[in-house]
Amino acid sequence: MSHEYLLAHLDAHYRGMPPVAAMEVAIVGYDGHALRLRAPLSRNINDKGCAFGGSLASLMTLAAWGVVSLHIQAAGMEAEVYVADSQIRYLAPLWGDLEAQAQAAPDVDWHAFLATLAERGRARTELVARVALPEGGDAATFAARFVAFRKG
Repeated sequence: MSHEYLLAHLDAHYRGMPPVAAMEVAIVGYDGHALRLRAPLSRNINDKGCAFGGSLASLMTLAAWGVVSLHIQAAGMEAEVYVADSQIRYLAPLWGDLEAQAQAAPDVDWHAFLATLAERGRARTELVARVALPEGGDAATFAARFVAFRKG
């Protein structure tokens, strides 16, 4: 399956969830390893005028979930993917649009993850994500474990 097809499917999935649609999440890049999502500050603003913490958490979670889902679909499998646990650090206020980038944690072996999913019907992996500040540094960082359960 092509990246374009996989991304169109992922985008449709995101748009089908009312809270995500309300955030106006858009896919802005995928290189086969890292997925970048963007959401406008105007739809994700808090009472202080900066990015809402829940939106930062949601965008990083969605980006990481998307990376796992894209790898599974690219391997020709279908699975339900869930976040098992996560740790979020809020480091600085973000006064602009939100852009999250997610990718596998440094020690992740996608081949082993996919082989385990194919063989056992379930597998888990670790992802990291960040929302960068326009001037450099991070507004928030995210580390999580995701679990996938193969369908069919």
